[in-house]
Amino acid sequence: MRMLLTSAGIKNPSIHAALLDLLGKPIAECSALCVPTSSYGLRGFGLQAAWNFTSGNEPQCPMVELGWKSVGVLELTAIASLDQEWWLPTLQETDVLLVNGGDPLFLNHWMQQSGVAALLPTLEHLVYVGLSAGSMIMAPSIGDFFVGWQQPSGDDRTLGLVDFAIYPHLEHPMLPHNTMANAERWAAAMPVTGYAIDDETAITVVDGAVSVVGEGQWRVFER
Repeated sequence: MRMLLTSAGIKNPSIHAALLDLLGKPIAECSALCVPTSSYGLRGFGLQAAWNFTSGNEPQCPMVELGWKSVGVLELTAIASLDQEWWLPTLQETDVLLVNGGDPLFLNHWMQQSGVAALLPTLEHLVYVGLSAGSMIMAPSIGDFFVGWQQPSGDDRTLGLVDFAIYPHLEHPMLPHNTMANAERWAAAMPVTGYAIDDETAITVVDGAVSVVGEGQWRVFER
């Protein structure tokens, strides 16, 4: 599995080029599954956020609307109650998984409950594209700064498919707490290396090699 971990989707030509490189073919030739689950963990506007994402009406966070050959919806809360034979073949055949932002621990919980978390490392052909929370859950943990919805375990542990953590939306004008100073405090409390990235920045992970791409502001906090 190859990863493109973004703060706000395919925001600029540099991130778009990185996506094409990971896919190895044009977007118009690729099948996609979108995962809106994380949206439902947002109090007050989660239902609208899920619709905007799946319908391709998120111009500030381009993902679904990029011109894929086909797009399906992989809703984790639904497939958790289904036998894998109902949905696994489709996941195994798709080219890219588009995972929306929202509440990272809500997403992490349902990634595990659905069985998708255990399957991801086995899907060698897949390109995983995360947006905000969809990127953050690849880390071993997210940090107390980002804990909203409480998962049953009561901690902030996530999938641990990469060995670093992500602080998204750095210096975002609509998120006044996402400052560099708070990113420094977040990183100081994290047990792993942390990357603070703004919405014009993304991280690629290929065979364990980590690269930062994009046209914005970012900082790495080595551990």
